[in-house]
Amino acid sequence: MGSNKLAWTWKVKEEYLEKYVQMHLEPWPEILEEHSKAGIRNYSIFQNGNQFFYCFECDNTEAAFAYIAGSEACNRWNAITSKMVEGSFDFNDAVPMVPLREVFYLK
Repeated sequence: MGSNKLAWTWKVKEEYLEKYVQMHLEPWPEILEEHSKAGIRNYSIFQNGNQFFYCFECDNTEAAFAYIAGSEACNRWNAITSKMVEGSFDFNDAVPMVPLREVFYLK
């Protein structure tokens, strides 16, 4: 069974750009641990100016998002970073981000 890939973009507000990048260059260890426990792997974030591209693999994204939504550490992190991005950032929402359509994949 192949794993599910999820990709999306968010724009970060200019005034938070430096802080947002710094937080992701030096993430809290408990955040990394919680994402791994949620079943998220091969997670990358790429920057293009104030637009960020996110991509990860996960066998069950619903379960992963439910785990993240219930994580005290992730909620503390998201309380800070959610103010920095334009758009929805609530993992209790049905769709916390709008997934991108994959149009090419080289295995």
